[in-house]
Amino acid sequence: MKKIILGALLINLFFLNSCKVKEYTSNAKPITHELWTSLLNKHVSTDGHVNYEGFIEDKVTFDKYLTLLQNNHPNKKQWSDNEQLAYWINAYNAFTVKLIVDNYPLESIKDIKRGLVFVNTVWDMKFIQIEKATYDLNNIEHGIIRKQFDEPRIHFAVNCASVSCPNLRNEAFVADRLDEQLTEQSKYFLRNNLKNNITADRIKISKIFNWFKGDFTKNGSLIDFLNLYAPSKINSNATIEYMDYDWGLNKSYN
Repeated sequence: MKKIILGALLINLFFLNSCKVKEYTSNAKPITHELWTSLLNKHVSTDGHVNYEGFIEDKVTFDKYLTLLQNNHPNKKQWSDNEQLAYWINAYNAFTVKLIVDNYPLESIKDIKRGLVFVNTVWDMKFIQIEKATYDLNNIEHGIIRKQFDEPRIHFAVNCASVSCPNLRNEAFVADRLDEQLTEQSKYFLRNNLKNNITADRIKISKIFNWFKGDFTKNGSLIDFLNLYAPSKINSNATIEYMDYDWGLNKSYN
């Protein structure tokens, strides 16, 4: 158990230290994410399966949304915290989809790193240009979202295009409904028996709760956090196990 806890702490420190980003000044105003919602409604099922071929067919609309993101970098003076956070979650998810469709067909997002030089993983590829700032997915998740926003529920909102990830929501995150959407994502993830199996005395949960345990235990134990959103009450002394993580692509088979 001590080794598991130490491993989670080391992973957490690695992410935060290796994904630092420079402050970027922009004059952009908050944007609407209606285009992203239209695409997600059309190509993502309610159970989180993604029709990547549909995104390829809708390239014109998808590129239009990506361009909207790229031309409008959030700034702390004109954007509320919720507007910034919704933007970065949507950006992470949209650019992850872009990575998949640009390399489709493939069986796992991890396959994309093959053949690349000086890149540790697909999440270290600096392909995201937003105004004059350049990011990789790790920069956005760990250097911006986790660092700037004290919000553990983001782990159920950002999507890594994999089977074991929390589902890609089939609508955009928006500032005026962000708390509601994050709560829904948290509850849906925890009641999904393929990704978490919860009983009062024994829980088998996603490795996300191990990898980022520090994010979930700032105000109590991990079980305290889980009980905020779990479908049934977990006892404080419940046995905890972590499920194997399936990195297979979360694609639709229709």
